[in-house]
Amino acid sequence: MPSKRLLAAVLTVAAVAAGTSAATAAPPVTTTNAISSSFADTFADPSIIQGRDGYWYAYATSDPLVANGPFGLMHMARTKDFSSWEYLGTVFNDQTKPAWAAPGSFFWAPDIRYFDGHYVMYFTVTDTAANPGGDPAIGVATAPTPAGPWTATDGPVVAPKPDGNGGFFGTIDPAMLTAADGKRYLYYGGFYGGISVTELSADGMHAVGEPTQITIGDRYEGSYVVYRDGWYYFMGSSMNCCAGPTTGYSVFAGRSRSPRGPFVDADGAALTDSRVGGTTVITQNGNKWIGPGHHAFITDAAGQDHIVYHAIDRGTPWLTNPFGINRRPMLIDKIDWINGWPRTRAGLGPSEGPVPAPTTGSSLGIDSTDPASGIQGATRQPGDSLGGPTATINGGAQTRAAAPAGSLRVEADARLGTSFTTVLGNQVVATVANNRVTLTVGRRTTSANLPPDFDRTQWNKLSVQVSGSTVTARLNDAGLGDLYAEARLEVHGLSLKAAPVRWLGSAEVDNLTVRPVARPVTKLADVPRTGDLLSGDDFSGPLGADWSWVRQDDKATVADGKLSWPLENADLTGSSNNAGLLLHATPAGNSWIAETKLHLDTGEGDVRNYQQAGMIAYLNDSDFARLGSVAIWKTRQTEYGRELVARPSDGATSYGAAAIGRSAPTLWMRLAYHQNAAGEHVYRAGTSVDGKNWTWGASWVLPAAARIGLYAHGEFTGANPPPVATFDYLKFYESR
Repeated sequence: MPSKRLLAAVLTVAAVAAGTSAATAAPPVTTTNAISSSFADTFADPSIIQGRDGYWYAYATSDPLVANGPFGLMHMARTKDFSSWEYLGTVFNDQTKPAWAAPGSFFWAPDIRYFDGHYVMYFTVTDTAANPGGDPAIGVATAPTPAGPWTATDGPVVAPKPDGNGGFFGTIDPAMLTAADGKRYLYYGGFYGGISVTELSADGMHAVGEPTQITIGDRYEGSYVVYRDGWYYFMGSSMNCCAGPTTGYSVFAGRSRSPRGPFVDADGAALTDSRVGGTTVITQNGNKWIGPGHHAFITDAAGQDHIVYHAIDRGTPWLTNPFGINRRPMLIDKIDWINGWPRTRAGLGPSEGPVPAPTTGSSLGIDSTDPASGIQGATRQPGDSLGGPTATINGGAQTRAAAPAGSLRVEADARLGTSFTTVLGNQVVATVANNRVTLTVGRRTTSANLPPDFDRTQWNKLSVQVSGSTVTARLNDAGLGDLYAEARLEVHGLSLKAAPVRWLGSAEVDNLTVRPVARPVTKLADVPRTGDLLSGDDFSGPLGADWSWVRQDDKATVADGKLSWPLENADLTGSSNNAGLLLHATPAGNSWIAETKLHLDTGEGDVRNYQQAGMIAYLNDSDFARLGSVAIWKTRQTEYGRELVARPSDGATSYGAAAIGRSAPTLWMRLAYHQNAAGEHVYRAGTSVDGKNWTWGASWVLPAAARIGLYAHGEFTGANPPPVATFDYLKFYESR
C-alpha cells in the first residue's frame, strides 16, 4: 500500500488537475451470428484470446473451412471489434505439426492461453504414432505471438489412456486453468471415460501427479473452467455435436470451491452421479440455430462475459453431403450471471439477429493500444513488435479525462513494479504489493495472496471493477476466467464519484481500457407457464375416444388411476419402427402445454441401454420429437430427441438429442407448443423432479402440428423382466 501522505498528495493534485472531456461515443457495434461467416462456413470448437496487439484471436478445429476444401491443421482468425474478421491460415503445416502424431491424424479443439511470456495452445491429437489406431492424446505448442509461429513439444502433455480392452479412452478436448493456489490445471476427456483434471508443471508442458475424474462418462466433453466469486465453474457440452439437422448439443455447468471438484449443479446434483447433474448454460431455442456447444469464455472491456461456441443452422446443416461433415460456424452471445449461474442471454439461448458486440477499446479518449496518449504523467515506450507502444508509470499518473460516476472497470496488461496502485473515484484503492492484492474502500480492507512464485515482470492482466456494491481487483494470466489472486468487497451504498482514474507506483501497461460496467441482468427470461386446464386424461377409467394407438401394446393397462406399461424391447429410431405409441388429440390453438407424470425405476450405475419412457410429439415414424427418462450406459438422463428424414433421396433418417435437467425415478414432463413468427411448429421441453420447480430446455421445430402421446420402450439390455413405466395422467393446459 502507498503511504497515506503520498496518497493524499496524489488525490489533492488530482482534484485540481485539468482534464479533457470524453470523446464523443461512436455508434454501437453489433454482430450477427454466425460471426465466422465472412471467412468460413465452419469454424468448430472455437477458443479465443485477446493478443497484446489489441486483436482478438480465434482458433478452431481442423475441419475444412468450406465445402470441398482441404482439412486444415487447425485454423486462426482475428478481429478488432467482432464485426469484421481476417483469416490468418493454419496453426501448423505438414512440416511443423507434432512429429509424434500418426500420419493422417487430425488436430481438434484448440485451447489458447498466455503465460510466462508466450502463447500456449493445447489441442487434441486424434491418433499417435506410438500405437496407431485411435489412441487420442493432448498436445501442446507455444508461440511468441498469437498468430505463431507455433512450435509443438516433442511429446504429448497428456498421453493416451488405455481402456483395458485393447482400446483407448477419449483423451480429448483440453482446457487449461491457472488457479488461486498458484497451480496450472488441465481438464480433458469426453464421453468415453469421463472428464479428468490433472495438475501441470509450472511451465504448463507436462502433466504431473494423478488425475482426478470430475464427470461421469457418457455425458460431457468440451471442457471449459472459469473462476468467479469464489467458485470454479466447470462447463461441458453434452450429447452429439454432429448429427446434422438433429444435433442437440448443449452446454451445462457445475461448480466447486476447488479446481479439482467435486462439481455440483444449482440443484446440488453432482456431475459424477449416475443421475448426472448439470445446470443449463446454453441450449437451442427454436430459431435456426441448433446444437450450440464446445465453447470458450471471454470478458470484454465493460466486464460483460461472452460465450464463443459453434452451432448448426438447421436449414444448412451439412458442409458436404448429408451424413458428411457438419457445418459448424462460430457464434458469440453474452453470458448473464443469474443467482450464481452462467446463462446465455438470461436463458434465451443463441441469438439470430443483430446484437451488441463485445465492448472493445477504451472510453475517455484513450487509445488502448497506445495508452500513454490518454494518461497524464505516463511515458510512452516503443514496446515490441507484438504489442506496439506501451505506457510506463513511475510515481503518479491519471487519465486526462474524468471517468463517469457509477460502475466502472479499468483493465490493462501490466508488468508490475514493486508496488502499483489503482484509484477509482477517489474512493476505491487497489494495490499490488508485497505479493498481495489489497483492496480498500473507505475503512474497509481485504486482501488476497499471490502465489509465492508469481512473476510480476511478465505481462499479466490486471482489472479493477466497481459494479453496484461489488468491488473487485483481480490479477490473472490473460482474462480467460483464470486467476492468480482476487480481492473482493461488498460495500452497500457505495456510489462511485466522477473523477480521473489514478495510478501510483510503477508499472508498464498495455491494452488499457476504462469503461462503464455493463448493466447486469439478474432475472431469467420468461419460461412457459400453465394456465387453465383444457383437456386430458387422469386414467380414472378406460381410454376414451381422444386416444389412439400406433402399434398397440396389449401389455399396457389402465387401472387404479394409472397407465402401467412394461417397457417394450423395441425402438422408434432408424429402421426399427416397432415400438408402440399411445397418442392423444391435442387442443385447438397456437399455444398450449402438455404434461405428464412418469414413474420409471431404471436403477443407477449399471448398464441398461436404452430403457426409457416419456412423451412424444409425433408426425410419423420418421418425424418426431421424443422426451424421455432414459438409461444411457451407466448414466440416467432426461433426453429430448429428434428424428427426421435427412436424405430424401433414399429416406435415410437422422436422430440426435438434447439433454434437459436431471432424471429421477419419478419425473414430471412438459412439452410447450407454439407457432413462431414464420408459422413453424415449435415444441419446447421441460422437466421437474417435484412437480413444482421446472427446468426448461431445448426446443425442436417440426414441419407440422404433431400429435402428442406417451411411449415406453428401449431395445435394451439390463433388468429382466423389464421395468414398468407408470403414467399418472396426460393433461393439456393453456400456455401463459
